[in-house]
Amino acid sequence: MTDPAAAITAYWDAAAQDFDEEPDHGLKAADTRAAWARLLTSWLPPAPADVLDVGCGTGSLSELVAGAGHRVTGVDLAPRMVERARAKLAEAGLPGRFLLGDAAAPPTGRETFDVLLSRHLVWTLPDPRAALEAWVSLIRPGGLLVLVEGRWREAGESAAPYGAGGGTLPWHGGITARDLTVAVRPLVTDLRVEPLSAEDALWGGPVTDERYALIARV
Repeated sequence: MTDPAAAITAYWDAAAQDFDEEPDHGLKAADTRAAWARLLTSWLPPAPADVLDVGCGTGSLSELVAGAGHRVTGVDLAPRMVERARAKLAEAGLPGRFLLGDAAAPPTGRETFDVLLSRHLVWTLPDPRAALEAWVSLIRPGGLLVLVEGRWREAGESAAPYGAGGGTLPWHGGITARDLTVAVRPLVTDLRVEPLSAEDALWGGPVTDERYALIARV
């Protein structure tokens, strides 16, 4: 029997080589990079803050966070993603710590953070509600939970990493801002949602599905 965690790790390891070719992954275009940098600046507290980037991938957002003067820790399940994230920040001459582990239960011990940042991750999790509870427990009082999420127009594309079992994930195909708000609200003191679908520069072009950021204070 195939180990689901091993299959997921293998998928993202294989995806690491070309991951940054997507405009909103690699942030190679100046306008896309600037758009994400602007958003992060508007969301995060004044530097330096301790930021945990869960499901950090190749570290593109971590690089922007570190470049803004914050202390960033990234977590990802895939070794090759972590390798690329470390190399990306080293090449930029920026400090950053990257840990190999399950983003749903970050291997950070008893550490806490000022901000927990996650982008396009919750749909991949077998128990996203438990992950949200775990994440909130890692945030210092008064800190922020920042979730960049969406409900993808083609739900089938999100099934690929998990093969035939992808459709059994609770939030397969993404989650609407309304539904994520319902899940997060009991865990936080206040929250707001910023629609992002119309921000073409963030995605490298127009998108037709729902994309947004949920920013909550703990």
